[in-house]
Amino acid sequence: MSESYLDDQMLITRAQGGDRSAFNALIRKHETRAYQYAFRLTRNPEEAADIVADGFVRVHNALKNFKGQSAFTTWLYRILTNCYLDARKKEKNRVTTSLEAVLQTPDGDVERQIEDTSPSPYDDLERTSRETTIEDAVGLLPEYQRAMIVMYHAESMTYEEIAAALDLPVGTVKSRLNRARISLRELLVRDQELFKI
Repeated sequence: MSESYLDDQMLITRAQGGDRSAFNALIRKHETRAYQYAFRLTRNPEEAADIVADGFVRVHNALKNFKGQSAFTTWLYRILTNCYLDARKKEKNRVTTSLEAVLQTPDGDVERQIEDTSPSPYDDLERTSRETTIEDAVGLLPEYQRAMIVMYHAESMTYEEIAAALDLPVGTVKSRLNRARISLRELLVRDQELFKI
C-alpha cells in the first residue's frame, strides 16, 4: 500500500470526524491533479476551475459516506466526471438566440452577426488525426512502454506512483519512460507535419 494512499486514509478519517484542517489538506493535496483532469475534459480554464470547485463541494458533502473501497483519487475522478457531464447538460438546456433573428434599431432592422469562435472543421480534423496517430503509435509500443506512457502522460502519475504500481525502482522507471518516449518519437517521425517534429 503506497504512502500517499495511507496519507489519504488518515486525512479522510480525520475529516469524517469533523477535522476541517484535514479536509483542507486533502483538497490541497489533490487540487492540482483535479484541475489538470478537468482541464483535459473541458479545454477551458474557467470551466475546469468551476468543475473542480463543484467537485470539491460534492466531495465535502459526500465524504461521510466514503468507505474507502476504492482509492480516493478514483472516487474524486468519478465525481469530477459527473460534474463535467452535469455542466454539459446544463449548457445544452441553456436558452439560445436564433442566428436568423434581426436586431431592431432606430435606423431599421439589422441582421445579427455572430462570430464563430469554435474550431474550424479543418482544425477538428487535424486534432483528430493527431490523436488517432498518437493512439496508434502508442498501441505499437511494447506493453511495458505503453503502460508507462499511459500512466505518466494520460493518468498524470508521478515516477514514484508508477514505481509502486510496477514494483520497480524510481530510476528504472525514469530510464524506461525515457526509452518509451524515444520509441514513440521514432514512430511519430513519419507524421512530421502533424507534430512539427
